[in-house]
Amino acid sequence: MDALVGIALSDGDRGFVEQCCLEVGTRAAAGSPLLGLAGLCLGHVARRFGSLSDEAIALAEALAARARLDTTDVDGRALDGIEDIRRYLRA
Repeated sequence: MDALVGIALSDGDRGFVEQCCLEVGTRAAAGSPLLGLAGLCLGHVARRFGSLSDEAIALAEALAARARLDTTDVDGRALDGIEDIRRYLRA
């Protein structure tokens, strides 16, 4: 978990960070804290780089929607991530 946050906050390769978040956010099992973390980290990427791929935005939106329905499925950090995406990408 610390590694994903670390690269989201400091790695200079947006594509690499996005890919890591996409891998985690699509492969982690329901209820895993990694799902909310992936959404949060995508928000960090949006804030740092001012850009995200369509695939990353779609994942962040899906994770946030799941968090709104059931925080035992995806924790609320996904909601923080989508807020950052909307703020920094004007999406």
